[in-house]
Amino acid sequence: MLRQDGFDYEFDSTKCSECGGRCCTGESGYIWISPNEISALAGYLSLDEGEFRSKFLEKHGYKFSIKEKNYNDGYACIFFNESEKNCSIYEFRPKQCMSFPFWDYFKNHFDELERECVGIRRL
Repeated sequence: MLRQDGFDYEFDSTKCSECGGRCCTGESGYIWISPNEISALAGYLSLDEGEFRSKFLEKHGYKFSIKEKNYNDGYACIFFNESEKNCSIYEFRPKQCMSFPFWDYFKNHFDELERECVGIRRL
């Protein structure tokens, strides 16, 4: 079980295979990605950064977000593998994805997190 200071719940990452990728799907939202993450992911996909940006990212002000695709009456990250129900770039996923479910938002919205993530348990 994973824990993080300041959070009153823990996370069992072994449950990820059971949920079908709920953290990668659902309502539309921003999937922020930093310049260093863009560079690493573009390299992993053997694309130059310009091609990677135009193919997989949307610019919002001075920041970039990973594009989404339509999926099951909602949305999914463009890198969500629909047949495997998991992340196709897992080793290169952005910090935002790595830090899930320990987001400050969920400190006051545990009920939402509980509906989304089967690996969560209150302490």
